[in-house]
Amino acid sequence: MITLSEIKAHIIQAKEHLSPDSLWIILGPTASGKTRTAVELAKAFDGEIISADSRQVYRHMDIGTGKDLEEYQDIPHHLINIADPGERYQVDRFRQDFFAAYDSIIARGKQAILCGGTGSYIQTILQQSIYAQIPKDPTVQAELSLFSKEQLELKIREIGIPTDFTIDFHSHKRLVRALEILGYIQIHKPDLKPLRTIENYHAIGINPNVENRRAAIKSRLVKRLGHGLIGEVQGLLDDGLSFADLHYYGLEYRYVGLYLQGELTYEGFVEKLTTEINRYAKRQMTYFRKMEKDGIKINWF
Repeated sequence: MITLSEIKAHIIQAKEHLSPDSLWIILGPTASGKTRTAVELAKAFDGEIISADSRQVYRHMDIGTGKDLEEYQDIPHHLINIADPGERYQVDRFRQDFFAAYDSIIARGKQAILCGGTGSYIQTILQQSIYAQIPKDPTVQAELSLFSKEQLELKIREIGIPTDFTIDFHSHKRLVRALEILGYIQIHKPDLKPLRTIENYHAIGINPNVENRRAAIKSRLVKRLGHGLIGEVQGLLDDGLSFADLHYYGLEYRYVGLYLQGELTYEGFVEKLTTEINRYAKRQMTYFRKMEKDGIKINWF
């Protein structure tokens, strides 16, 4: 099993080739020990941590999102508890908040460490298509989602695809977004400027073997239930969130909601949630592998 001392040694060696404003990235699937690793590196190298977790941004969602704030000890951390339940914090806002935190850390002569498992958040600050600036319109997307993949592809090809615009033709959701973008450009002809990205970075991936990961996921869920996960979700409902809102905020909130509605027994809820978290971890790894195919270098441990 890899140790923190080995990762520190790896960082010391890598530092010889990194600029002072380089971003260190700690990524990996859920329950892989990313936060603990990032904290140890921050303590050793005078760093501050920026969270790349799409759910830990929300206040009052502590147990279900696994904030574990005590793990940070006295290490400064950013982008946690910055949005209210009911908001829809998305990648565009993350970009804005990330660069504000990153610039502040670098200006103070500290080491910036990005830590989290939301691959799209990490990728957006390393690689960003100019077409991501096209605003999303839920009404337009709802209309386009009624078309089949074949119909969407036909409409896309009728409009024409810019040479620098990459489309995933295997995903219905991404075809909908691609057609939305192309339609918007066709009508509005926007002047798109390149978006800022981080060029100097060093990414470390934490990837336990599947058996250890599953054991960690199961143990962590038991712990969260014991610490009051169900009560946390009930509190969110009492404060005005709907069961539909819970679905948006991730697996723990979705399945506790189903349990509270009586759609699952307690045993069934725990079993189903455990299975879905394991599937989620697998999807995270799939996304990280996609990032590598897109040219993002990750040093795996």
